[in-house]
This record gives sequence, structure tokens and C-alpha cells, in this order.
Amino acid sequence: MKTITTLLVLTLAIVATLAAARHGKYTDKYDNVDLNEILANKRLLVPYIKCILDQGKCTADGKELKSHIIEALEDYCSRCTDTQRDGTRRVIAHLINNEPEYWRELSDKYDKDHKYVRKYETELGSVQG
Repeated sequence: MKTITTLLVLTLAIVATLAAARHGKYTDKYDNVDLNEILANKRLLVPYIKCILDQGKCTADGKELKSHIIEALEDYCSRCTDTQRDGTRRVIAHLINNEPEYWRELSDKYDKDHKYVRKYETELGSVQG
């Protein structure tokens, strides 16, 4: 299993950014999505989380995000655009600091050994997303 950290990072950041891969990078089709709006509104945020947890329906962008999570976790988002990488960090920081139960569920699902989670919790635990 991979980490929830990058998973969530890719989840919301990529939800707002990831899509089909082109020229070595993920598509920037969703790079203009307003992550602040999603993070500030649980009605928008929770469906993405439920999608990634396999507990709810997925939108087209949610499916796209989910399809790249494993790879992004393994290679530390090396195919992400700068916007996606920054967005991923904001999403993870938000989840760690504001949605600890969802963060725990995602961590348990994608990083049972906490190989990645610890790094992000240490790095982003005091950052507001």
C-alpha cells in the first residue's frame, strides 16, 4: 500500500489538477481548480475523500486523480506540475490539521506502514492548509 499523504495530496491537489499523462507530466487540465474553495467547504471536500476511500461515487476528475495516486506516492509526484505539487501539500496540510479522522482513514488505507505519512505529518503538521 502507498501513503495517504501523497494520496490526499494528489487527491485534492490532483482532483484540481491531475488528468491524463502527456509529455511526461500529468495534464494541467485541472490546475485552475480553486482548492481553497474545496478545502473550505465540506460539501465539496468530503465527496473527493469518499471517492478515494472507495466509499462513494467518483466524478470524472476524482477518477482521474484516483488513477494516479499509487504512482504519485511511489515517485513523490515527479510527474506533477508545480501547481499540482503545491496543491498536494496544501491538501495534505489541511487534512492533517483540520480533518484528522479522514487523514487517519486515508493513511490506514494507503500507507499502513506509515512510510510516507510520518514525513508529511512532521513537515506539514503545523502548516494551515
